Amino acid sequence: MGLFTNFDISGSAISAQSIRLNTTASNMANSETIASSREEAYRARQPIFQAMMNRQSEAWTVGVRMLGVVESQDDVMQRYDPGHAMANEEGYIFASNVNPVEEMANMISASRAYQNNVEVLNTSRDLLMRALSLGN
Repeated sequence: MGLFTNFDISGSAISAQSIRLNTTASNMANSETIASSREEAYRARQPIFQAMMNRQSEAWTVGVRMLGVVESQDDVMQRYDPGHAMANEEGYIFASNVNPVEEMANMISASRAYQNNVEVLNTSRDLLMRALSLGN
């Protein structure tokens, strides 16, 4: 593996955690939304990542890549509220299936992983700079 492999790995991990933070923020922003049917109700979304380690000729491609975003298949909450403007013919409204506590834990985890990868980048840079200064 090359001299700059740590930068590739940490850079892709930072990008992945940024996507994870944005997805979690979107879930939190839509946690209180109401719809008039199950199909229209907001469902929590989660990004799916895959570790990469491919050898292409003499170089390695390493890091994390995003495969996509999946919607939660958990059922949405149904409440009887006939006076609500979004209520359907039977008087029901449908709330998102986002769990704010779970999303906050996910946000904290992604934030710490992001910070850890920034530290890896900084340490790698410092070590590389020290190695370069050995010749002087």
